[in-house]
Amino acid sequence: MPSSDFVHLHLHTQYSLLDGQIRISDLIARAKEYKMPAVAVTDHGNLFGAMEFYSQVKSSGIKPIVGCEVLRCPWLTFRTIRQGRPGHVAPPDTPVRNEKGYRNLCKLVTKGYQEGFYYKPRIDRELIEEYNEGLVCLSSCLSGEVPSLLLAGDEKGAAECASWFKEVSALTATTWSYRKTGWKSSEGSIAVSLISRRSST
Repeated sequence: MPSSDFVHLHLHTQYSLLDGQIRISDLIARAKEYKMPAVAVTDHGNLFGAMEFYSQVKSSGIKPIVGCEVLRCPWLTFRTIRQGRPGHVAPPDTPVRNEKGYRNLCKLVTKGYQEGFYYKPRIDRELIEEYNEGLVCLSSCLSGEVPSLLLAGDEKGAAECASWFKEVSALTATTWSYRKTGWKSSEGSIAVSLISRRSST
């Protein structure tokens, strides 16, 4: 099979309950089959499979990109408020450039459980601003914050949100991805993906 330069940056494994299915060993086997140079795992709200994924991918010769899709609180600094249905607001995916980024992602995920848990672990902009070093923002799926605003017809809000992510990721590492799809959101929920990648050095 010919090699591929395509790299998954938004991918859920069996550690994403009710949303992911592929086992890490099967993921690596498929990535090797397609001769992919790297592959990411961004499970929902946790890094439970990070070490298993990292060690197995490294031994296979494929570059591992460790990440996490995290929900952001719509109340920003009010992480401990418990009211209404769980809010889903989310920044884009964010790979990191070094080990500092990985450590910051670990802190964000931990605080999502310790401080922001309401049905699901959540973080807010305040936390992202505090632990943004080493993170790179990428646009997420259609449930992401910017795509959700665009689907709602709020181009100004989407532009403001995109600008915020650009500032948070040190102005140099914001990438927006687009895909053609007929799917339309029926909920207006937003999803955050924070991806962390260890340095390849």
